[in-house]
Amino acid sequence: MHSKPPTRTRRAIWRASAIAGAVALLASGCASDSVKRGYLPGYDDGEVTNHTERITNLWVGSWIAALIVGIVTWGLMLWCIAAYRKRKNDHQLPVQTRYHLPLELMYTAVPILMVLVLFYYTDRDMSEIQSTSAEPDVNIQVIGKQWSWDFNYLDDGVYDTGQHLIDVGGQTEEDEVDEAAGTSTELPTLYLPVDQTVQFQLDARDVIHSFWIPAFLYKEDMIPGRTNVFEVTPTREGTYAGKCAELCGEFHSGMLFNVKVVSQEEYDAHMEDLRAAGQTGELGLELNRHQDPPPTDDLNLEENER
Repeated sequence: MHSKPPTRTRRAIWRASAIAGAVALLASGCASDSVKRGYLPGYDDGEVTNHTERITNLWVGSWIAALIVGIVTWGLMLWCIAAYRKRKNDHQLPVQTRYHLPLELMYTAVPILMVLVLFYYTDRDMSEIQSTSAEPDVNIQVIGKQWSWDFNYLDDGVYDTGQHLIDVGGQTEEDEVDEAAGTSTELPTLYLPVDQTVQFQLDARDVIHSFWIPAFLYKEDMIPGRTNVFEVTPTREGTYAGKCAELCGEFHSGMLFNVKVVSQEEYDAHMEDLRAAGQTGELGLELNRHQDPPPTDDLNLEENER
């Protein structure tokens, strides 16, 4: 038997590639906003924070790169299966090649280049997202506890506290806040002023939790004995859902909270409401520890217990 070069149908390959490219271009042009965001949470009337566009672009760009690699890989595999298949009346062996040095160099260099490019964009965006300033506009300490949240508004000297949601599955649309999915009137609400840089100081009172506002496209772990810090600037007024993203015990599913991004005037009014309710000072990491003197009713209760 003799070897002979395989027959290549280059014209058919180029035609198929052109059709695939046209279909991909048409599909991208007709894609909805949800598809363009890579199915990440988002809104048509603006970005939720100063980081959401950056995170979305990194996410979508990574998927585009992965899809291109997949299309090229599967395309080459299918082409080889079709072009080098055993034909009915072909009894000759194909060209026997032990190695192809340029090809081997290519499929070694290209993956390394791809990893370096992805690393560059990931490092660039994560460095920007995790950067902090010396003087943010608002400082808020968030304390995770089994199974709810404490919010210390450090600049205003007030706090808010909550309890976990017991009947998560029993919530209806009537229980939502401002018709925002995932919110509930029974949950604590974190207030944030729009267009102000907020620095979060994240602490855990008992076990590891994770502070996550899905609409912000970012979450940060809360680890006992360690304070994690990150900054964000909310840029869209609205009501959003928040939750713990780390399995933290029996009632983890009920460890939810609401987030309201409001105007500066509404934010200041909420601070005054907390002050008027007597919720001044800070809640510490020890359970129910309050840095201000306890109310008179608590003092009387302690005296009666003695």
